[in-house]
Amino acid sequence: MMRGLHKFLLFHVLTCLGQKALGSEIINGEKAQRKSLLYMASVQIDGTHVCGGFLVTEEFVVTAAHCDTEENAKMSVVLGTHDLKSVNEKTIRYDVVKYKHPSYVDIEYGNDIMLLKLSRKAKLSKTMKKIKLPSQDKIIKANTKCIVAGWGFIKTDGQNVDDLRVVDVSTIDLKVCQREWKRPLANVICAGGYKTNKGFCQGDSGGPLVCNGKAVGIVSFNSKSCDYPDLPNVYTEISKLLPWIKKILKKKACKMY
Repeated sequence: MMRGLHKFLLFHVLTCLGQKALGSEIINGEKAQRKSLLYMASVQIDGTHVCGGFLVTEEFVVTAAHCDTEENAKMSVVLGTHDLKSVNEKTIRYDVVKYKHPSYVDIEYGNDIMLLKLSRKAKLSKTMKKIKLPSQDKIIKANTKCIVAGWGFIKTDGQNVDDLRVVDVSTIDLKVCQREWKRPLANVICAGGYKTNKGFCQGDSGGPLVCNGKAVGIVSFNSKSCDYPDLPNVYTEISKLLPWIKKILKKKACKMY
C-alpha cells in the first residue's frame, strides 16, 4: 500500500509537466556484476525502495530531491549490497537526515538534488565504496559513453527489481535535448532514451550518471513511457551545484528541511 501511495504522489507532483515523468528503472540493461558499482545506495521509505542514490563520503549519500514526497514517512538508505532481498538491518541500513537544495521546487525548475547524512559513518570495504564527484564545472561533451544503474522498472508499468541493473548510455547535446523537450533546460545533462532503446525509468531516480569513473549527473526525469526511443533522459548536472554540495558536506550537524 505504501509503495502504491508513493507512486500516486509522484504522479500527482508531475501532472503539471505534461509528458514528463520520473525515471527510475533500467531499460535494456543487465544485472550489475557483484564487485562493481559499490557506491550504489537504495533510498527507501518505510523499508521500501523508492529511489537510487550514491555514496560520496563516509557520511553522505546523494539522491534526487523529488524522492522526498512523504513528510512523515521514515527515510533510510541501504548500502553495500546489490540484492535488496538480502538486507542486514543492523549493518547496511542507515537512518538519514535530509538536506534538500534550498532552491528546489519541483523537477521542472531544476536543482533536483538532496544530500542524506547517515546516522553513522559508512565502513568502506570490499562491498562498499564511495564514488568521486567532478572537481570543477566542466562541460560533458555529446556522445560521451556513460552508465546508469538502479533497482527500478525494467519495462513500462513494471515493478522494481531486487538485483541491481546497469546500462550503457551516451550523452546528448544540450541543444538537441532542449529542442526535443521544447523548452529551456538549466543545469542538466541528457543521456539515453533518445534514438536508443536504453535508459532509465521509474525507480531509478536519484541514481548517478557515471562518466569516466565520476558521478556527473543525478537521475531526474524522463517521458512517461519507458518504451524507448523517446525523449532524452534528463539528469541534474552535479558540477553546477558543487559550491552548495561542498558546503553541506562540511556540516557536522544536520537540519531537517
